[in-house]
Amino acid sequence: MNTRIPIFIGYFIVVFAIGVYSLRFTRDESDYWIAGGRLGWLVGGATLAATHVSAGTFIGAVGAIYAFGWSFAWVMLAVPLAYWFMAGVLAPRFTRVRELTLPAFIERRYYSRGARAISGTIIMIAMVVFIQAQIVAGGLVANIVFGMPAIDGMVLFTLVLLAYTAAGGMFAVVYTDFLQMAIMVLGAVLAVPLAMRHLNGFGNLLDYVEATRPLVFSWGTLPGTLLFTMGLAFFLGSVATPEKLTRLYTMKDMRTIRRGVLCTIVLVVVLNVLVMLLGLVSIVLFPLLPTGDLAMPVVARAVLPDFMGTLMLAAITSAMMSTVSSLLVVAGSALSEDIYHTLFDAEASHARRLMIARLGIFIVGSLPLALIACGVGEGELIQLMVLLFTALMAASFFVPVVFGIFWRRATREGAIAAMIGGIACTTLWKLFGAEAIDPVVPGFLASALLMVIVSLMTAPPPAPALAAYFGGAPEAHESEGWG
Repeated sequence: MNTRIPIFIGYFIVVFAIGVYSLRFTRDESDYWIAGGRLGWLVGGATLAATHVSAGTFIGAVGAIYAFGWSFAWVMLAVPLAYWFMAGVLAPRFTRVRELTLPAFIERRYYSRGARAISGTIIMIAMVVFIQAQIVAGGLVANIVFGMPAIDGMVLFTLVLLAYTAAGGMFAVVYTDFLQMAIMVLGAVLAVPLAMRHLNGFGNLLDYVEATRPLVFSWGTLPGTLLFTMGLAFFLGSVATPEKLTRLYTMKDMRTIRRGVLCTIVLVVVLNVLVMLLGLVSIVLFPLLPTGDLAMPVVARAVLPDFMGTLMLAAITSAMMSTVSSLLVVAGSALSEDIYHTLFDAEASHARRLMIARLGIFIVGSLPLALIACGVGEGELIQLMVLLFTALMAASFFVPVVFGIFWRRATREGAIAAMIGGIACTTLWKLFGAEAIDPVVPGFLASALLMVIVSLMTAPPPAPALAAYFGGAPEAHESEGWG
């Protein structure tokens, strides 16, 4: 215990230092929201990977494999396919004009400030679900490391995040992402062989797992329809979540984006394999845990040497911090740029918009704590909370983004109907629908149908809304490779 506290304190000192140092590079809105759009492929790829590798991976995915068996691991194969789609299909047109936020793209393509404000509002609401999952995981880690009550750990975790994210914006996020990704890879690579030593190798692991829980390697632990639709949710959501789409704007040109996304795919695949192995190890060593979400923290504490276990828990904390900080930046931009500046004060100064953005970061970062205190989401596996957020984002934004750059006839009325209808159907299905089908299915279908039907019933888009994405030269940054 004595060695854990200095390691964690030292880590957070480094994180704060990066946030403070990042203030030197934050001169304008482009720097604050998309790191000036000049990241290289290594940092850009690492920060994109870090937005995926969150508590949903290190704690949630391990917990899901612990609870449901290896069938859940197949769901994660959808994620690298989604990144390939982003780089190979989406990015060449989506980045022809570099915006500061996803709702800014919505406004440009759909010639509507109202559509931008609606998308910003959806982002702020949905972010609360995802951030709540990360904060719950932060409380579990704090309980394991410091022995403090989980709720106190959640408060501490939230305060640290709010402080350094609000200070440095996207520069703080991307460079802490790079540090955190290095820690995550190192911690996972070292943890797996050390954990395997307790079972005398990989071959024995499979035998022990099957003897401990015979259904682990079967497909009967989850309905086949649920597995397939969960995979669909991960694919659509990984393409459409704002914090991932805006990462495309942070890299300096298409060549960099392709290399960065390839780096992301390699990192995500390697970490997913390591996480699956750790989930299987936890089934053998700790078969009676009250919840699968405890599996990874318990393995790190009980199986590994004290220093290595602490390093692994620091890696888990890094994963959560990198993702939540990215989401908080997106939430701040939604309130400042997409709601306040768009609807209420078009002449607002840069300083005032940054102040509003930091207010948005504080609101969205604090609200999950209030929901936790009220018992909302209590007892839900972290990975299932992450999956709900993914479904909400997929149902809201996949159709407006993809249809927007590939279908000339998509209109602002169609986009608004698609966003509202998608998130409404997803929410209703989560509350009242069949559990064997992920809510993304009705949400996505409703969004696509509404986009097509409403667009065909309304006037075609004006030519300026299409010029940037359908032929002609890009409107900006052509010299920097945004063609």
